Amino acid sequence: MAIDVYKQWLGIPEELRPPTHYQLLRLVDFEDDPEKIRGHYKKLNSVVRKYATGDYMLESQDLLNELAKAMLCLTDSERKRDYDESLGREFTEEEGVRKPLLRVLADWGDIQKSQIREIEEFADKRGLTTRDACVQMKLASPDKAAMALAEELGRSYVDLETVFPDDSVLDLVPRKLVKRNGILPLFIDEDVVLVACTDEPDHELEDEFRLRFNKPMRVVIATPLQINQGIAKYYASGERDEALVQDIAGKRKKPKAGSKTKGKAAAKPKQELSGDEKQSQKMIAILILCWATIGSAVIDQFVIKAFLFPRWGFFVGLVLIVPPIAFFMVRDQLKGK
Repeated sequence: MAIDVYKQWLGIPEELRPPTHYQLLRLVDFEDDPEKIRGHYKKLNSVVRKYATGDYMLESQDLLNELAKAMLCLTDSERKRDYDESLGREFTEEEGVRKPLLRVLADWGDIQKSQIREIEEFADKRGLTTRDACVQMKLASPDKAAMALAEELGRSYVDLETVFPDDSVLDLVPRKLVKRNGILPLFIDEDVVLVACTDEPDHELEDEFRLRFNKPMRVVIATPLQINQGIAKYYASGERDEALVQDIAGKRKKPKAGSKTKGKAAAKPKQELSGDEKQSQKMIAILILCWATIGSAVIDQFVIKAFLFPRWGFFVGLVLIVPPIAFFMVRDQLKGK
């Protein structure tokens, strides 16, 4: 039996279909307070999560993602302005002016305006961003500092503990790319790919996502700790099927038109192993070599010599044959390939 999740779980009347982002998050129209928007999102998120492991698991997952997309839109100043205008809201010229991170924290009451110069000097001397300086000076929590940075950049802040990245998106972004850039892909929202970052990305990363998804990426800000935890969780060894990752750079050579394959199937591209996987395979290869040598020597002295050449003082046979064969079989692993 189909269930109306909007009505039964969120209490949205049937005549409001499809609900606007404000109606979905149970907000008044054109609510501008990011804290209130995030607060409503967290409450509704906890309600819907109750059904995440029951008979309505799929419906729950879809609604959780819909709630997250609505929250991320309404806490992104540029997207919210466009969205509000689509609903008929009119803005004045002065609205939408961004403030720097320290001014945001001062307006929120997390720091005093008299501390701004001290924080800037602390950051300059140590080569830190003002966000990291505030955290190291214990003037703001990592969450609050990330929220202030999002406010400065006109981006959304996301608590990664409340969202579920889309596996189909994660599978298209290789582990080495997310680790190198400190990012976590989330999901596709209409015509953009939402990606959690600690700061604004460079143009090279934006081009990479555009080539992989044929869509632009849109940044949402998260704390470095949550992003690292997300990478460890969703990109753990063996977690992602990276065979699905397409070689966007075009490094694979395409066969020439009309070339003969001689009845052989095209070779599949070799999947690149992580550093930990290569080290593990290397250790296994060394163990195989050791046991091949030891086992051959034992068989030579206590089996072959004892029964076939008992008068010989010493016998060498298998130990000259088996270890070289074993080495030939595991040489790639020893080289770390």
